[in-house]
Amino acid sequence: MRPGRLIGKIILAFAGFMAVFPLAWTAVNSLKNNVDIITRVPRLVFTPTFDNISYIIGRDSVMTGLYNSVISCGVAVLIGVMLGLPAAYAVARYPNRFAGDIQFFVLSLRFLPPVAVAIPLMVIWLQIGLYDTLPALIVTYSLLTISVIMWLAIPAFQAVPKETEEAAFLDGYGAYSVFWRIALPVAARSLIGAVAFSFVLVWNEFLIALMLSSSNAKTLPIVASELSQQGMNVPWGILNASVVLLSLPPLLFLGVLSGFLNSVFRQKKT
Repeated sequence: MRPGRLIGKIILAFAGFMAVFPLAWTAVNSLKNNVDIITRVPRLVFTPTFDNISYIIGRDSVMTGLYNSVISCGVAVLIGVMLGLPAAYAVARYPNRFAGDIQFFVLSLRFLPPVAVAIPLMVIWLQIGLYDTLPALIVTYSLLTISVIMWLAIPAFQAVPKETEEAAFLDGYGAYSVFWRIALPVAARSLIGAVAFSFVLVWNEFLIALMLSSSNAKTLPIVASELSQQGMNVPWGILNASVVLLSLPPLLFLGVLSGFLNSVFRQKKT
């Protein structure tokens, strides 16, 4: 094996270890008692307990927060896909003198701090009576997913060869058929990455959810933050279990998306 290739594999393995180790350590700590976590020397040999996980699962507030997160983030991502992808394709394939301004505006939405978005929206939802409701969260999250998906999808559609679409037009395909049957499948790899990124972004959103909810629409990150206590009696085992629960839906979502993408490309090869 060449030295350069060996060094590359070592660096890749080290980067993978650095990415996986915090998740694995958190999962291990979720199975420990608090006394086994706060020791100066980490205990690798301990008696596992499922009390932390059962405590998390047994709390109605956690299950409510999980439900609110799944519904608000899932619907927001679906809206972002339905509106963001066609808009990105229109900007990429039918440019006009406003195309550059549209791309800059979409990108500028990510420059704003969350508090600059949350405060005006909080006032709006309070005035129309939708504060602390799932529809308010869904609409707010949709603003994020649409902008992120458009931002990442425009270069993906621009990379689709125009000759392929022109050949489809010559075969009698209309604009919508070219979009659904040509552009989307060709750019699927980048587009699925954009969808996954938008889901993780809104799933982990804390400040906006904190300012737009008080009791009924609390998401899982808000509920997980409330499990901590002030002082020395921090329930580290429970907090680690909540982090595991908070991390599972995005991982499952990414796994389903990657499996779907692999199956699509496998069918194309066969």
